[in-house]
Amino acid sequence: MNIRAVAADEAARIAAIIDDLLHLEGPMLPILHAIQDEFGYIPESAKQIVATALNVSRAEVHGVVTFYPDFRDHPAGRHVLKLCRAEACQSMGGEPLADTIRNRLGLDWHETAPDGSVTLEPVFCLGLCAQAPALMLDGELHARLDENCLGDILAEARR
Repeated sequence: MNIRAVAADEAARIAAIIDDLLHLEGPMLPILHAIQDEFGYIPESAKQIVATALNVSRAEVHGVVTFYPDFRDHPAGRHVLKLCRAEACQSMGGEPLADTIRNRLGLDWHETAPDGSVTLEPVFCLGLCAQAPALMLDGELHARLDENCLGDILAEARR
């Protein structure tokens, strides 16, 4: 498949998503979430297509994509590990835990392992403040974390 065919296929998939959701009131966020669900990230080409469909500037779409931390501009790893960085988790040992996780994975925030296994992301509240510190791996919450329970979680992330 040549580059033009890939670009045309990508544009057609984005247009189909927009057509499905354009009827919603305030459709930009649902459209962007659906595009990310489809591609695993927001392709650069999608910004202009969404802007045109919604009659807004490409800069406005870009601003929304870069404002919300859940939107990505590149594909994530097979697993996404989100570590809570909020105050409750910090007060219960979150910072040393974050350092341990980053060191064991060899990643910094927003990075993906070279083998594509895991992406490490900070989040600023998982709603488990009473069970801090906490993380989420592929949508599954883990609370009351300490160094002893990280082995299995990080092994799962590396698969």
